[in-house]
Amino acid sequence: MEATMARLNPYLSFRTGAREALEHYRSALGGELEITTFGSMPGMADDPADQELVMHGSVTTPGGLMLMASDTPSSMPYVAPNSGVTVAVTGGPEDLEYVRGVIAALSDGATDVMPFEKAPWGDYYGQLTDKFGIAWLFDVGAG
Repeated sequence: MEATMARLNPYLSFRTGAREALEHYRSALGGELEITTFGSMPGMADDPADQELVMHGSVTTPGGLMLMASDTPSSMPYVAPNSGVTVAVTGGPEDLEYVRGVIAALSDGATDVMPFEKAPWGDYYGQLTDKFGIAWLFDVGAG
């Protein structure tokens, strides 16, 4: 069976920080930000404190990357992102400067930083955990 239009997209879970994270990712990745709050959907938020939480949000870049996220209302148990799950930004030589810019934007407050450098296999590779606790890896093929 072959999928013709399906996409595989990261979907991040936050307790209450999805809006701040998505705005940060939009500034790092570029593109369009869309946010739907629990309060904008009738019956979705019983607690008034949950009204402005993100029910669904996404950043879609000009290159077609999509990153999605949501908050967890007080009526639901919060499940933190699983360790071992990483958002990967990859590309070819034509994407090198774009990826460098993304890394620079995500580096503020980052931990576990592996510098973006030429790797033994020939690609540029690096990784970091951003200020929201999300792990990222970056790989740009040499061509």
